Amino acid sequence: MRVRLVQIRTRADMLAEERASFAARCGLAVGQVETVNALEEPLTTDALRGVDALFIGGAGAHSVVETFAWTDALVALCHDAAGRSLPTFGTCWGHQFLARAFGGTVVHDAARAEMGVHPVELTDAGRTDTLFGELPDRFETHMGHHDRVSVLPPGAVELARNDVSPFQAFRMGAAPVYGAQFHPELDAAGAHGRLVTYRAHYPEGGDDAAFEAMLGALRQTPHTDGLLRRFLELFAGGLKG
Repeated sequence: MRVRLVQIRTRADMLAEERASFAARCGLAVGQVETVNALEEPLTTDALRGVDALFIGGAGAHSVVETFAWTDALVALCHDAAGRSLPTFGTCWGHQFLARAFGGTVVHDAARAEMGVHPVELTDAGRTDTLFGELPDRFETHMGHHDRVSVLPPGAVELARNDVSPFQAFRMGAAPVYGAQFHPELDAAGAHGRLVTYRAHYPEGGDDAAFEAMLGALRQTPHTDGLLRRFLELFAGGLKG
């Protein structure tokens, strides 16, 4: 089993942490998660060669609302993966980017920012979805975003939402292409490290009391711990090899 993780980060420690977090939550060795950093490396169809799934992670200081020199190449990569029916999963920034890539809309919305652990509820479609249907109707999960999907792509199905924001998760029709606004790759320690590192980019970052309270409320989110592993088991032929 080999998977490709597209990363959008500048710090070496955060690149390594994200790779290790995806490996742990996928049930893979770190070496089975092959990375490409969009900020430093060309995004070509070679990134999909010989891999069993594609993941697109978070971004820290970059917004999907903006267009970068590599945006079009990543859009093309997403469409190429979908055209091959390659299992694809985007978390947080990756979720937003998949929505944009397939024709949806992403907006900056600091008023609906979510940091720390928050509840999410499945929609009716989520309860019957092959992957998300294994989750309880309501579960807690790690978040860290101030952009959100405001309009789903044509053909996408909403799988989860909460009182703050709709479209917390979606699937592109019947294709094995998923987006989750939350971070199923993170445990409490990983979430703590991400929030501290990117504090300046979060609305709560400027308020010491609010930020420390959010960090203090971090806890494990066991219901989503196995989501990425199940994704690979269902759509990428399991974890052997």
